[in-house]
Amino acid sequence: MLREQLEQRVRDLKAEYAAGQTMLTDLETRQATLRDTLLRISGAIQVLEEELAKVVPAAAPALAPSAAASDTSLPHSSEGV
Repeated sequence: MLREQLEQRVRDLKAEYAAGQTMLTDLETRQATLRDTLLRISGAIQVLEEELAKVVPAAAPALAPSAAASDTSLPHSSEGV
């Protein structure tokens, strides 16, 4: 009877071990996939930031005169009210 209990416990532990190995393999695969996704997102962020840096300086001179014009028009509109 003791032998049967020990054999059953060994079978149970082997099944649990196999299930754990399967879960570990799955998690490692998911980790690699997530790492690749984050790397792609990081690259996309870098490209977009570089493109944004090209666009913002080109747009800044165009915004500066209109900002100055709106600054000068605001006191005049306040005086009229």
